[in-house]
Amino acid sequence: MRNYSNKKSFGAFLVLGAMFFSANAAAEETQVPVNTGNTDGKLGALSRPASVNKLETETADDFVLDQTTVLTGATVTGLVTTSLANISNVEIEIYHRFPEDSIADRTPQVPTRQNSPSDVEIDSATRDGNNHTLRFSTALLNPTFTALKTVVNSISVAQGEPAVTGAEVEITVTFTSPIVLPAGHYFFRPEVQVNGGDFLFLSAPKPIVAPGQAIAGDLQAWIRNSKLSPDWLRIGADIIGGNPAPAFNMTFTLSGAKLESAGTPGAEDCHDVTISGLAHQFGSIPSAVSALGFSSVKSLQNSFAAFCGAE
Repeated sequence: MRNYSNKKSFGAFLVLGAMFFSANAAAEETQVPVNTGNTDGKLGALSRPASVNKLETETADDFVLDQTTVLTGATVTGLVTTSLANISNVEIEIYHRFPEDSIADRTPQVPTRQNSPSDVEIDSATRDGNNHTLRFSTALLNPTFTALKTVVNSISVAQGEPAVTGAEVEITVTFTSPIVLPAGHYFFRPEVQVNGGDFLFLSAPKPIVAPGQAIAGDLQAWIRNSKLSPDWLRIGADIIGGNPAPAFNMTFTLSGAKLESAGTPGAEDCHDVTISGLAHQFGSIPSAVSALGFSSVKSLQNSFAAFCGAE
């Protein structure tokens, strides 16, 4: 009886140990593949949806993924000119780099389209609080913070606009439907709705410095409003100007997990290879669902079916 009890206890210990190891392994799968560092306060660029008497204005900055990645969340640092409680919604869009998703042979309204975001976003990667595909929270970093230059209303006027002082805020976003992207060069565009005010996306050092992580082939931030769309302007070279003209990064992070083995989108075996790789990396598909933040096995399967069917 005693021997049986000892064996039973030892077996339970092994099971608990395995569960603990699996939980730790799953937690370690969450990484921050993109981090541009802390804001330098040099620039605040408008990024807001359209509303009464206000044009939609979008600010975007680039990032690189060196392998297939499931993005589970983001942080965005910006300036608001009213209470944080007035932040009512966040929408995230991701763009390829021109000329993907663009009409390359049309006549543009801007000096160059080289290294700009594409004309249109990646539909499958759009997440919106109003559609419950993301949730967000806000944290006050500094109640009184000044962006030395701004781009708000006159996005085609050289030298930018005057300094703006407001509250520095970090918005933490969780994608309730994670985003699956293959390796590539992309642009990240957050848009924040502020009742009775605006959100200015704050700049980060360029080149990136610690605690940020260098981006291979790091480009610069671009902006457009609905009058300029689908074209984009370089905030530094086209709007701020000067000789030499500045170039800006924006302050954001992207978190998620790099996949050790993923199929090639469009390939016949893409889905099978990807699901097999997920089961191996996370121990099982249910464990992958938990670690990556999917709502169900079906949700994970659907996301990777869409990923594999993408061109």
